[in-house]
Amino acid sequence: MVIVLYDDVQSLDVTGPLEVFAGADAATERPGERPGAYRITTAGPGGRPVRTCSGLRLLPDADIDHVGPAHTLLVPGGPGTAAPDPELVRRIGELAAEADRVVSVCTGAFLLAEAGLLDGRRATTHWAHCGALARRFPDIQVDAEPIYVRDGNIATSAGVTAGIDLALALVEEDLGRDVALLIARHLVMFLRRPGGQAQLSAQLAAQLAERPQLREVQHWIDEHPEGDLSVGSLARRVTLSPRHFARAFAAEVGVTPGRYVDGVRLETARRRLEDTDEGIEQIARSCGYGTAEAMRRAFVRVLGVPPMEYRRQFRPHPTSGGF
Repeated sequence: MVIVLYDDVQSLDVTGPLEVFAGADAATERPGERPGAYRITTAGPGGRPVRTCSGLRLLPDADIDHVGPAHTLLVPGGPGTAAPDPELVRRIGELAAEADRVVSVCTGAFLLAEAGLLDGRRATTHWAHCGALARRFPDIQVDAEPIYVRDGNIATSAGVTAGIDLALALVEEDLGRDVALLIARHLVMFLRRPGGQAQLSAQLAAQLAERPQLREVQHWIDEHPEGDLSVGSLARRVTLSPRHFARAFAAEVGVTPGRYVDGVRLETARRRLEDTDEGIEQIARSCGYGTAEAMRRAFVRVLGVPPMEYRRQFRPHPTSGGF
């Protein structure tokens, strides 16, 4: 495995996935019998120390021009992707051509795009940069929703910690679920998030309305997902016509009332699946879905997994194990 370093890289984009793969090494190594599952090499231009965007200095293991083919090429993001060195882009393209799989974290997707590796593919990056990626590289199908996207042998992930989720998914694919869970627990990440999970919660994705009456409606929705949250009912709370309310809400919050309600209900159901022992039917009713089947359809549509599978993947299980 080769992890690319360059000036103004985001340190967590490097060290987050690196800790996951290093943990897999520790978990699978048998001294005197076999090496760990991954041989990790960090490589940068000239093998010189690089300065991350936070000021931390990292010393690469090797000159990127002198590393050989790798099973996995990992390209982290950071401000340094805004105006990359053409020679670095060229070398990334060469290494990618020889790799079995190519992975980017956050704005590392821009380096893959510069190298022509994402043309005609579906990809993601940090939500704040998805628009720029789509504008600069119109041949890429940019999806701003998921925390990571896999298209063929190329995987792209959203901002910072999403790189850890993607790394855990790759470890699970390579070495099995038990090893991935062991690493997640060691890193105090209960379980990896599924790739289809949205980058932002409903509340973070939307903006806070300017008018106090509409902010109160937002708070009411957040606190009463089980209630009658139809446009007509919400409009009556602020004594507006349904049409006027829907238009004002969308203008100030950035999404329609219906989409905001859908997001809050899904977010609330997710938290209850993670944090409680409540049954699926009970959660569906308390979150406003009415039936378990309606909640199942919402989960599959947005997250790509049904509620029971989401709970299995994402609910913490106590363990006394370690490396």
